[in-house]
Amino acid sequence: MKLIHLAAMALLLSALPLSGQDPLTLEQAVALAQTRNERALQAEASVDAAEARLDRARTFFFPSLTINGNYTRRAYETVREIGGEDVVIQSFNAFSGNATLNQSIFDARAFPLLRQARHSAEAIRLSASDTTRRLGFEAADAFIITLGVEQVASAAVRRREFATTSLVDARARFEAGLVSSNDVTRAELELATAEREVAQSAGSVAAAYLALGNLLNAEIEGPLAPPIELLAAAASTERDITQAIAFAREHRPDLLALRRNADAFRAFADEPRNRILPRFDLVAQWRATNEGGLSGRDEDGSASVLMGWNLFDGGERTAERAERLANFRSAELQASAVERGIETEIRTALVDLESQRASYEAASTATTAARRNLEETTELYRQGLTGALEVADATTQLFEAEVAEARARYEIARAWLVYRAAAGLEPLEQENS
Repeated sequence: MKLIHLAAMALLLSALPLSGQDPLTLEQAVALAQTRNERALQAEASVDAAEARLDRARTFFFPSLTINGNYTRRAYETVREIGGEDVVIQSFNAFSGNATLNQSIFDARAFPLLRQARHSAEAIRLSASDTTRRLGFEAADAFIITLGVEQVASAAVRRREFATTSLVDARARFEAGLVSSNDVTRAELELATAEREVAQSAGSVAAAYLALGNLLNAEIEGPLAPPIELLAAAASTERDITQAIAFAREHRPDLLALRRNADAFRAFADEPRNRILPRFDLVAQWRATNEGGLSGRDEDGSASVLMGWNLFDGGERTAERAERLANFRSAELQASAVERGIETEIRTALVDLESQRASYEAASTATTAARRNLEETTELYRQGLTGALEVADATTQLFEAEVAEARARYEIARAWLVYRAAAGLEPLEQENS
């Protein structure tokens, strides 16, 4: 169902503009990454290959039919007298054909090998699902980083606008003889610094868009629509840790893939043990020719049941089973390590989320104070009670506070995505537990 959904999203997105007036949403960005990125397509191809291997494992239980034909042209024909009649033993044109049917009646090795193929195919399907899921998280993270960089660029532009206004005001006051030339110089320095910040932030925005477009395998020019729902959820949603850990251990596709992989190793380890049992095969043959020969029969057929029993193989079965059991234990330990680490991942993600929330609250308070400080300092400057240096410092403090607030806001969203990834959730879907 998920592959059908992604295919439908790909058709829908092919008609959507990736640049222009309509902003790109987070949902569209995630869908683009999951349908266009090469890693998602490689994961889909690996699933197709696993399905083909499973089909090949099933062929053991079906018969095989082989048909051969032969035509021979001779320079002469051979005729013999049999019972007073001339019988053609070899004619000028000889035709013959035979069909052979092979069917395994019983081979104990086939059953564990089929189980192995089934578990391996399921493990690859789950691994591909996890690849697509994590690709969605990468796209969401890149989308949010780009939005954060854009917010920094906007703050830089506001700083430049204010610096330009301050310079005009300083020059006017200097010409009126109210301030010294140092105020003009200080305002010019602030404007130059603001211009530098605008140029640097513009470059950062361009680089962020290129990285996002590369991940989505599309040309992205913007604008981007802020993910209001995600930001609101990241800022307020709480989650029971015990419930989250239990949900992740039951639903995280990477862990489920490791478990199925261990099951495949277990089934593969059973195959050498089953070689001790005999195998039975049915072989049926049918032959037709235009040269009956001495028997006079143009058609003939036979059916046989063959038994093979390898009672002793020099210890090969024992050695192979020991090796495969060791691989099974290794796969089990790998799954166990991931399962055990889930609790640490979730707890760490929630700690970071709470830290980012507290950081954002502090940054928001600092921005409010910095904005008020700039307004007050500007008013004092107009009254001649302070200098341009204090105004420039207040402008810089507001810019830094706005940058810190923008980054803190989007860091909350990024921490929220890390938590959802650790909990086995999709980037944007609603939680079901």
